[in-house]
Amino acid sequence: MTSFPDEKTPDEWRAVLNKEQFRILREKGTEPPGSGTYDKHYPSEGVYACAGCSTPLYTASHKFKSGCGWPAYFDSIPGAVVRHTDRSFGMTRTEIMCANCGGHLGHVFKGEGFPTPTDERHCVNSVSLKFSPDDKVEDGAAGKGDSKV
Repeated sequence: MTSFPDEKTPDEWRAVLNKEQFRILREKGTEPPGSGTYDKHYPSEGVYACAGCSTPLYTASHKFKSGCGWPAYFDSIPGAVVRHTDRSFGMTRTEIMCANCGGHLGHVFKGEGFPTPTDERHCVNSVSLKFSPDDKVEDGAAGKGDSKV
């Protein structure tokens, strides 16, 4: 098992995450397509951070319209996201996680032909994120209530 700088027990995570955040970030769940707060969110500036630990993960300039039903980014902030081979559901995919707390973000797909600099699509659950219109994010995890910022 991989260790991360911000390690917490499941009960400690439950104390700082709401039920849906815990299901997705800690149990590797997925929100329904098109349901997320950030699916159709396209600010010109700002930062998307981990909803669990507030680590900045993506900038607004990384985001693009993929039509996949989840927020899509062509790259992350350097060192903010780690990749892991996911062989669940009878297929091989590349899972992406917060490098600080190990929270499940979603999956990354390559070679789909999007006109982006990396030809990658980081398909991220909105629930895994919180947005700050400034280029900084408040300290602390998202509250137990609504995960929207």
